[in-house]
Amino acid sequence: MPEKKIILSADSTCDMGQALKDRYQVSYYPFHIILNEKDYQDNVDITVKEIFAAYYSRKALPRTAAINMGEYLDYFQGWVQEGYDVIHLNLGGAISSAHKNCVLAARELQESGAPGRVYPIDSFSLSTGIALQVIDAGDMIAAGLPAQEIAEKLKANRQNVHASFILDTLDFMRAGGRCSTLAAVGANLLSLKPCIEVDNSDGSMHVGKKYRGSLRKVLPAYVKDKLAQYPKIKKDHIFITYSSIEPELEQLVREAIQSAMDFGEIHATKASCTIASHCGPNTLGILFETED
Repeated sequence: MPEKKIILSADSTCDMGQALKDRYQVSYYPFHIILNEKDYQDNVDITVKEIFAAYYSRKALPRTAAINMGEYLDYFQGWVQEGYDVIHLNLGGAISSAHKNCVLAARELQESGAPGRVYPIDSFSLSTGIALQVIDAGDMIAAGLPAQEIAEKLKANRQNVHASFILDTLDFMRAGGRCSTLAAVGANLLSLKPCIEVDNSDGSMHVGKKYRGSLRKVLPAYVKDKLAQYPKIKKDHIFITYSSIEPELEQLVREAIQSAMDFGEIHATKASCTIASHCGPNTLGILFETED
């Protein structure tokens, strides 16, 4: 009996970029961006540039909304009815209801007797912390592993995914109620650039080291610190992911990575609207995996 074909899928918040999406044949489903009471699809009919422009021109800040159960049902139904299994990676459950909704949809499809099955994976991460897991899944699909085994391996590996970002401004966090005005003003006055770290045991976020100075000074120091922090870093892929950044700063980060470690591929990608609307412009992070 031939192996069942597997569909590889993810929330739009995985931020892979078109080239990697094509390489690994990944299907996305977009989150919702609500701006001025109009509902947009993330990176489909609204861009990060438009979100930042709306905030700085008229202080309009978007809300983000997770994919609901009905949307997941419609999205998966055709595949599972045709007998395909689906590996779907979600934005971390600690910061979004998407995974919970995906699990409910997968359960309903399984109970309907559909010949295929959906395997929802809580990434415990965000942005290209998810993309790293998508790549791992794609490699396992190519190696011929069955969907259930892939899902188990992905869950076992989540705590080897490391995601963090440097914030240039706390304005968006303050506007969204995620930090106080006093903290934001203080950080700006002191030229503080906090490192936001993702807890890979559940996907929650916390503030790590606070750097001081310009991004030109801070970003290379951040790269050096992060790559020195972990033993046994996997050297096949590393992501530079940003909401918006000057090209020379992206190049500065790339050079800092190259001087510290020899990676097979350094991928530079733009964050989705969902991610960017919470962190603001000039946010940049490096994301990578470690060995077991």
